[in-house]
Amino acid sequence: MRNRIFLAIAFSAMLLGVPAQSWAASLVANVNISTQTMTVVRHGRVIHTWKVSTARKGYITPRGTWRPKRMHRMWHSRKYDMSPMPYSVFYHGGYAIHGTSYIKRLGRPASHGCVRLATANAAKFYALVKQIGPGNTRIVVSN
Repeated sequence: MRNRIFLAIAFSAMLLGVPAQSWAASLVANVNISTQTMTVVRHGRVIHTWKVSTARKGYITPRGTWRPKRMHRMWHSRKYDMSPMPYSVFYHGGYAIHGTSYIKRLGRPASHGCVRLATANAAKFYALVKQIGPGNTRIVVSN
């Protein structure tokens, strides 16, 4: 009986166009490059929508769906002059969702490829991922 219910839910999600990695997760961070926003969905309900900064001209923010790989309350970018990256949630190689002090640039492309958030919002997201677990979290980056 449980298998039938699971298959029905999975089939319904596929019909609605929901990516398989997203519907299985308890926490989903949807990063929209064109609107420069990140919407956080917990158990199917939107709980946050925040302005972000993604890659500026000459850089890329990769599109796709990932699970968080590692987390650091404070990280410093060795590649970019030891720039602070508070509340980093790394999801694809060196790409992370993290806090920034450059809040005046939020809502516009400004990064080297990471997804930047206001530090308070990055702390909230970090705490959610820690609470829910990286295995139950998906990060979806799309246009």
